[in-house]
Amino acid sequence: MTSRTPPSEQRPPRVRLFSRSSWPQARHLADVLRTETVGGALLLLGAVVALTWANSPWSDSYTRLGAWVPWPGGASAHLDLTLATWAADGLLAVFFFVVGLELKREFVAGELRDPRRAALPVVAALGGMLLPALIYVGVVLSAGGDGLRGWAIPTATDIAFALAVLAVVSSHLPQGLRAFLLTLAVVDDLFAITIIAVFYTADFQPLPLLAALLPIGLFALLVQRGRTWWWALIPLAVAAWALVHTSGVHATVAGVLLGFTVPVLARRPTVAGGQPAAASDEGGLAERLEHRWRPVSAGFAVPVFALFAAGVTLRGSDLGALLTDPIVIAVVAGLVFGKSIGIFGSTYLLARFTRAELDEDISWSDLLGIALLAGVGFTVSLLIGDLAFGAGSTTDGRVKVAVLLGSVISAGLAATVLVRRNATYRRVAERERLDADGDGVPDVYQRPAGA
Repeated sequence: MTSRTPPSEQRPPRVRLFSRSSWPQARHLADVLRTETVGGALLLLGAVVALTWANSPWSDSYTRLGAWVPWPGGASAHLDLTLATWAADGLLAVFFFVVGLELKREFVAGELRDPRRAALPVVAALGGMLLPALIYVGVVLSAGGDGLRGWAIPTATDIAFALAVLAVVSSHLPQGLRAFLLTLAVVDDLFAITIIAVFYTADFQPLPLLAALLPIGLFALLVQRGRTWWWALIPLAVAAWALVHTSGVHATVAGVLLGFTVPVLARRPTVAGGQPAAASDEGGLAERLEHRWRPVSAGFAVPVFALFAAGVTLRGSDLGALLTDPIVIAVVAGLVFGKSIGIFGSTYLLARFTRAELDEDISWSDLLGIALLAGVGFTVSLLIGDLAFGAGSTTDGRVKVAVLLGSVISAGLAATVLVRRNATYRRVAERERLDADGDGVPDVYQRPAGA
């Protein structure tokens, strides 16, 4: 006779990590993290946790965590960084790599490919950076000139936050509005990266920067040939990042340079006669890498940076003196007024005196909402504040308050305008749905034929 093991004594099935059945859930999670609303919500969550923690009875643990040096032995390579600096210099390189991919796609296959179509967002981005800088300089100079180094803080637009707010309020807004904001933010990021590289580089050392060309060149060679070996590309990217960081140039620039090397157009297959087929922008390597790395950027890199960058202690502070501080006023005025007036005004002047014009589906009221939304300058503004005044300094704390306040005001004003515009477009869509025959009279009120 054969004995059977009682059910109570049977071994439970072993759980395998990363089993085949877990990959669909992982892919679903990655798809969720690619949406603008989720990315913006995680960014906001990181900022809220930072502010709460920094102003709680456990604020000392927040300060100690940010000041912890994981690798004290990295001094020879300038890598003996605090955890907060690793978040700003290291993790944000992933964010800027994704930005570099977006920039490359826009220049090769997007709105920026056609100079006539690119004119409006490019000029709008320039106006939206010049006027905030001028407002900041004017306010600071009128108060004595202390803090001029932070002139670039209100010039940046946070693409993740701005697109998240637009996604929340936009159920019926024109699709061209998102395209305009995306192109505007991409150009804005390009100028912000240039400002960081040129004006906020300390102790520049050319030899490490020249040496960084070697891993960047090898990275470019592999991706141009379609070789996406992670075991080769990731070490090359890390080497390029480390060398750029050692050179004194902000290390996030390495992420942008690596993103620029990735081809946008799909590899052209060979057809009969040995001639290459026409190039296609569908399924290019830049699109695939952006699809793969965006969840890492939106779900981890940017929220962790916000966790370490947004924590400013307000306990015991004189809020009245803080809100009347010239640097705070300059940053808030630059984000709220400088961004909106600069973008809207430059776009209007260009359309008024040239042949450039808005997309036919976009009204000037819609553009006003987008111009206000561009005043949400969270991630890059906080980064420039750290570079200008030093992370953890008293002035840097005031900058954080100003950036948070200006971004919240801009987001609130933009949401007010765009919600009203969305309601208008919803009513138009509802009338069009009811009036299927297009005679101007809702079909539900028409008498049936033959009645």
